[in-house]
Amino acid sequence: MGFGVFIHRSDSIYDDSPAERYQFPSQYLGRAQGCIGDWIIYYEPRKVAETRGYFAIAKVAEVIPDRKAPGMYLALIEPGTYLDFINPVPFSNAEGVVERGLLNADGRISGRAQSAVRPISPGDFNRILSLGFDEREPELPRVCEPEIVDPAPGFGEQLQPPFAFEQERDRVTQLTSRIVRNRLFRRLVLKSLRQAMCNHRIEADQRRRPCRSRCRAHSSGGSQRP
Repeated sequence: MGFGVFIHRSDSIYDDSPAERYQFPSQYLGRAQGCIGDWIIYYEPRKVAETRGYFAIAKVAEVIPDRKAPGMYLALIEPGTYLDFINPVPFSNAEGVVERGLLNADGRISGRAQSAVRPISPGDFNRILSLGFDEREPELPRVCEPEIVDPAPGFGEQLQPPFAFEQERDRVTQLTSRIVRNRLFRRLVLKSLRQAMCNHRIEADQRRRPCRSRCRAHSSGGSQRP
């Protein structure tokens, strides 16, 4: 078992449904099978307009042949494990390429970056999750919610350095706990509400502008009837 990255485009020609299944050709069968029982990160390529970058995680339950498409396979996602990132993670940031395993010995991006299905190291996996689930912004308080004594690394005030392999698995286990998932869900809802409120203010301002123009015209006498 091992962590992986699945490349998915919103305009994909494949029979993908990120929360349920991921379709791929036989050339990636071995890599996909290596992710069975483990977690993958979904990534949308940079050349896609308004790309989300690394945008979600999910757990691969099994890999089966696609009976509807000869030569194709399906990685079936374990129900309830798909989770969108709070913050979509770009391919690179101020510190360089986020998925550092894609760099060759010269520090350049290698051909591995083009692989639709590829393994990812625990260190890179942890780094992307820390950025995707970073909860630095305060959330609304909630009554009667038990405190998380040992929150998953990366959910606190500071990003954590890459962990050892077993510690990384402990982190993923915490990510899938009901309390943590509920906290992340509320953060996503709050983010959507803030965006909706912002859009509402913009629309309201646009509606007021014609009114102000008519009022100015009326006060100057330009719209008075004889």
